[in-house]
Amino acid sequence: MPEHTGFLTFLLAHLPGLRENARNLGHTFIGHEPMSYHHLEPIFSSITVLLVFVVMAIVVRGQFRKLDESVVPDERLSLRTFFEAFFGYFYNMTKEVMGPTNAKRYFPIIGASAGFIFFSNVSGLIPGFSPPTSNLNVTLGCALLIFLLFNFFGLRENGWGYIKHMAGPKWYLAWLIFPIELISTCVRPVTLAVRLMVNIAVDHLIASVFIGMVAILLPLPVMLLGLIVIVVQTLVFCLLSSIYIGLATEHADHH
Repeated sequence: MPEHTGFLTFLLAHLPGLRENARNLGHTFIGHEPMSYHHLEPIFSSITVLLVFVVMAIVVRGQFRKLDESVVPDERLSLRTFFEAFFGYFYNMTKEVMGPTNAKRYFPIIGASAGFIFFSNVSGLIPGFSPPTSNLNVTLGCALLIFLLFNFFGLRENGWGYIKHMAGPKWYLAWLIFPIELISTCVRPVTLAVRLMVNIAVDHLIASVFIGMVAILLPLPVMLLGLIVIVVQTLVFCLLSSIYIGLATEHADHH
């Protein structure tokens, strides 16, 4: 996929002090060589999205502490009502996939994923801002986290039975079923990461092309279509993550 150039790349290219600090970052925990601006932009854009998301969450949490006011919904769409509708939808989806007990236990992971991915995708609608989820490193990091967690939860809930379940119901078929199940499990984070990255990157690229051609009015239909892509890709990532966690932990609940 082509690299996207955003406002951060422009700042790094024209501010000597910031550029020098960015280059020094490549010699620290991230790597041993100076990093290019395109490699640094997803890192800083991800941090920006996280900070904005955390600030909004703190504001909404402060409103919920006022019990008398939080019981009555706002007459107009506000940040609190948006958070209620947004996370309420994903909680109900999680509850339908893995049941109410596991939904309460594992929803913080699904909810955090939904919040970060959605707001990262939406940031691509801001002119000059490159969405973090258009970069494979970011989406692969999210997918690998889900991969590690659902395997950890499966082992914690079922122990050796989690590995045994991958070998199939009959021991004499284990030599055939186990490699297939193992490959299928290991491919999950790759498909999660690539699907999200490709859709968001292509959507952002198309919108950038239309904005570059005609900056007024014409890009609006493209941005509306992009909003659909943003919502759908957030839903797909969280739905598949819920399914993976539910499959890894359902054996213990079944028995």
